[in-house]
Amino acid sequence: MAYWLVKSEPDAYSWNDFVSAGTAVWDGVRNYQARNNLMAMKTGDAVLFYHSVEGKEVVGLAAVSREAYPDPSAPVPPDGKPTPWVVVELTPQLLFPKSVTLKQLKDDPILQNMALIRQSRLSVMPVRAEEFDRILALGEVS
Repeated sequence: MAYWLVKSEPDAYSWNDFVSAGTAVWDGVRNYQARNNLMAMKTGDAVLFYHSVEGKEVVGLAAVSREAYPDPSAPVPPDGKPTPWVVVELTPQLLFPKSVTLKQLKDDPILQNMALIRQSRLSVMPVRAEEFDRILALGEVS
């Protein structure tokens, strides 16, 4: 199993929106590195859900429920070739008892080299197992 983090602005799509929907098509990604991360996701992988811009905190845990397929929201390239953009489907698993703030992440020695800290603009990123375990502990997830 691999571990990931996805970011969403809560004004656009919050954890509560995600839970209400029951599943989400993670679309609209237009960065090649983030796209490559989506393509690497496998069914059952664990995904941390991070509220960006407002809140700046990990609030919940999701799972990949469908692997990458072409993004239906992507414009069709002028040459008629398939779009390079993909989506995955995610399913919410649990709300953290205690959200984990960006400040906590930055202050924790185990998390100093997280992609979220080093590449703050990336919307989909891998998380190492020890980082994932530490974030669960900070979020009081047992």
